[in-house]
Amino acid sequence: MDQDHFIPAMKAIELGYDILLEKPVSPDPEECKKIEAFAKEKGVKILVCHVLRYAPLYMTMKKAIDDGMIGDIVSVNAEECVGNIHQSHSFVRGNWGNSKKSSPMILQKCCHDFDILQWLIGKKLKKLQSFGTLTYFKEANAPKGSPEYCYQGCPAADDCLYNAVKIYYDDDERYKDRWFRSAAAGIPEPTKEQLEHIIKNTQYGKCVFKCDNDVVDHQTINALYEDDVTLTFTMNAFNKGGRFTRIFGTKGELTATEDKIEIYDFGTGKTKEIPIVVNEGDAYGHGGGDYGIVDTLYDYIMGTYTGNAASSISISVENHLASFAAEKARVEGTIIDIDEYAKTL
Repeated sequence: MDQDHFIPAMKAIELGYDILLEKPVSPDPEECKKIEAFAKEKGVKILVCHVLRYAPLYMTMKKAIDDGMIGDIVSVNAEECVGNIHQSHSFVRGNWGNSKKSSPMILQKCCHDFDILQWLIGKKLKKLQSFGTLTYFKEANAPKGSPEYCYQGCPAADDCLYNAVKIYYDDDERYKDRWFRSAAAGIPEPTKEQLEHIIKNTQYGKCVFKCDNDVVDHQTINALYEDDVTLTFTMNAFNKGGRFTRIFGTKGELTATEDKIEIYDFGTGKTKEIPIVVNEGDAYGHGGGDYGIVDTLYDYIMGTYTGNAASSISISVENHLASFAAEKARVEGTIIDIDEYAKTL
């Protein structure tokens, strides 16, 4: 879990190990800075699992931007669409629903996004503000007469979009092949008996409106980067899922969905699709990012890496600070100056 990264990471650094470190580095900004400082002191390399940097989609986007296909970036709109079932599974019923047990939603889910956006933009974040709350997945919205667990005979069972019996147990075509069944069980292809245990004895079977979750289900961030580049970023649960990006440049506009990149060229007035090269077998796992980071790891540790996706622990921690600052801005209702915020850590 997120809180369990710091102690083993510091011990590994002490012993001189190079590290592949799951994100977030830590749910505590001061611990992030300590890991960064100790790694520098000991001369070890840490590659954080910001796997989107290594996904063919984002590597293609980065190349198009660096090749000047849309000119200089002026503004970016980005959406992290969590997906309603992913939200209910991971961030309501699951291990990341309670910020005290894990970390704020904007860190655990969206440190990916802040990292990839800073990499694409190629400039430092200067200021941000944020708004968001837990609006829907809370007890006030529970159906009248609903029990603690879905299997206990909820009067709204037939119509409830989050009926745990349907999602995790029933042979429903919509759900039966979804990853969250095996994720809840902790094993691939769980049996009916194992699924029954899940819905009767774990929070995965609880009414989605009566869990111990407190993380937001929607959040919006307005940010300012160097050279007056602006960003609007939205994370929310109420959608099919996926990441969507529009980057506005001085010579054109880039639009990216999960499997398609298009560029509208101001000069020609035409839109063209940019091919995404995906090697056979590499499409699984964050759009190929899981394979990509493993392919990169050896060269990065050995000092022979020549690409531009891998980043130092310093850059990873710097991009983590955006998530910490966003949560602070959301809770306090303030605009955060990133440089000033970093000085307080």
